[in-house]
Amino acid sequence: MPFVLTVDQRGSRRSRDLVEDALSTLKQLVHEPLLPFERTAGDEFQGVLAESDAVVDAARLLLRIDAWRIGIGAGPVEEPLPGSTRSARGPAFVYAREALDAAKLRPQHVAVAAPHPERAREADAVLTLIAAVIARRSTAGWAAIDLVEAGHTFAEAADILGVSRQAVGQRLTVALWQQERDARPVVARLLQEAA
Repeated sequence: MPFVLTVDQRGSRRSRDLVEDALSTLKQLVHEPLLPFERTAGDEFQGVLAESDAVVDAARLLLRIDAWRIGIGAGPVEEPLPGSTRSARGPAFVYAREALDAAKLRPQHVAVAAPHPERAREADAVLTLIAAVIARRSTAGWAAIDLVEAGHTFAEAADILGVSRQAVGQRLTVALWQQERDARPVVARLLQEAA
């Protein structure tokens, strides 16, 4: 079942347009989208993903930037898929819009809507916790996370950062990296069940 992300820039009237930066960041995703992320109107963009873990990865990338409201909708889309996200339609797009409207009212700026509301609420709750963790993460925490997630050992990360191996471990602990990492597959499973 496809997943639609509808994403809107916060405070766009007071800052520069960040859509192109976000679209460039989302190219880091391992999974190829069903329909590419593209600007749909003004400071808003959408994309369609096939895998729930790709949805979690995309949300995580956007939450790190801390400039976006993210609505995640799960459900069918009309087939055959058009060549452009802007031309696509279906219930998943309606759910994504509903989720974006909810995200506008929340401090973590992310929400989920799907055909199975109970599972959607559960996915929403866990994703909101991940968003809260990400929002409190320091630059030093992210530096350690980026190196470890890129495949470096703690010792290698320590050398690169110019700190002790224990300091790398402390940064990861304070950043709640392990807890967030453990929660990601839970969100992915709940999104799949919500669809």
